[in-house]
Amino acid sequence: MQIGPYTLKNNIVVAPMAGVTDRPFRQLCKKYGAGMAVSEMVTSNSLLYGSSKTIRRANHDGEVSPISVQIAGADPKMMAEAAQYNADKGAQIIDINMGCPAKKICNVMAGSALLQHEDLVKKILESVVNASPIPVTLKIRTGWDKQNKNAIKIAKIAENSGIQALAIHGRTRACHYTGDAEYDTIAAVKNEISIPVIANGDITTPEKALMVLKTTNADAVMIGRAAQGRPWIFREIDHFIKTGTHLKPPTIEEVEKTTIEHVIDLYDFYGEESGLKVARKHISWYTKGFKNSAMFRAKMNLISNNKDQIKFIEDFFSELKEEAHFIEYDTNMVAI
Repeated sequence: MQIGPYTLKNNIVVAPMAGVTDRPFRQLCKKYGAGMAVSEMVTSNSLLYGSSKTIRRANHDGEVSPISVQIAGADPKMMAEAAQYNADKGAQIIDINMGCPAKKICNVMAGSALLQHEDLVKKILESVVNASPIPVTLKIRTGWDKQNKNAIKIAKIAENSGIQALAIHGRTRACHYTGDAEYDTIAAVKNEISIPVIANGDITTPEKALMVLKTTNADAVMIGRAAQGRPWIFREIDHFIKTGTHLKPPTIEEVEKTTIEHVIDLYDFYGEESGLKVARKHISWYTKGFKNSAMFRAKMNLISNNKDQIKFIEDFFSELKEEAHFIEYDTNMVAI
């Protein structure tokens, strides 16, 4: 798939997730085969550009191209300035958030709340595209609620405004993450526009990814929650799409190695104290489904020393490796 001058190595994209898709996670997903990874939201409020959180989110040192940064806001001028700011900081693609269903985002008329105001959507998109020196993409939902689905209208506005790719989460804002994703709506949007469409929502397995691509005729799929603690899902999907066969599951040694390397990268990125806290959720995701994992996670969350956290991870996996069998790991099987 092509976005501006960038040709993605495949059509599998990491969804932007607040508090998750930081640089360490994006790099890891790309290492495991993702064609592109979109950053967590960066504010369009210029007053916050100097905050440590914003500076960290604009840090793309060593990240594999293309670097896609998502911006959020409701003021066309501020959004245009945010696009320019992030381009200056190394972004290669700007993604506009009109899909986040969180109350704190919608309450300031950003994210999916914007879908209620098509005129404002048009102003924001045109303002950002005209100001941005790099390609601009857009993430939306199917509408505000089931009575107000306007994904096709928004998609046409986006295409006419110069947006170069459109990602659609197949739910309305009111649905949040409940119910089934509306792949029929994504298919209808794809049928109405010529820019690339990226399908998002409930894609948890290689089979589901291929089914969604065929059902919607989308150009790519976007994986979000299914990649948490399971970054190898990208290589599994890529292999299945290309061959129709499954890769062998990751070994317990690979899961352990990935977990520890990810945790150490978080220490380096956030600092040891903050990194230890951020690492807890990722460690929980990596170990979910393993024998005695609930007890392990409860104890792990009490650890306040970096070396102890790494040692606790090593001890947990060491016990698992003593058992030579297969164990269920979420929707996959992991060989140990």
